[in-house]
Amino acid sequence: MNDFDFLVGSWDVANRWRTDFLDGTSEWEEFPAVSHASRHFEGGANLDEIIFPTKEFAGLTLRLYDPEREEWSLYWASKRTGTLFPPVIGRFGQDGVGEFYGDDTHAGREIRARFVWSGITEDSARWEQAFSVDGEKTWVTNWIMEFTRR
Repeated sequence: MNDFDFLVGSWDVANRWRTDFLDGTSEWEEFPAVSHASRHFEGGANLDEIIFPTKEFAGLTLRLYDPEREEWSLYWASKRTGTLFPPVIGRFGQDGVGEFYGDDTHAGREIRARFVWSGITEDSARWEQAFSVDGEKTWVTNWIMEFTRR
């Protein structure tokens, strides 16, 4: 239930995303961000705000733990759209890697989204987003965040 406690606090975030989230050959673009996360419900909830100063937008992630199913639901909201995106759902494995999956749309296409949390230490973590348009046969990793504690 305390899987996201590592994220509490302030972070500098180095971002890389593809210029086309569905094209694995598109160029990578790099930009900074700052994230602030807090713990709630005795570790069963986590909320963070991330600000992308050079992109002039921000986002919020709400993470909620379901003790009955022993899994997390992660909800993303963007300042650009003012909407809450469908959740990705999953858990952390014995190896400390968290994998979360959900259905969504991107650029008018149905996609399967995957978030992966890995490389978690006291002072660093890595998050990756990938999309599949073919029922998880192939994935395009399209956004990577490298977190460094402030």
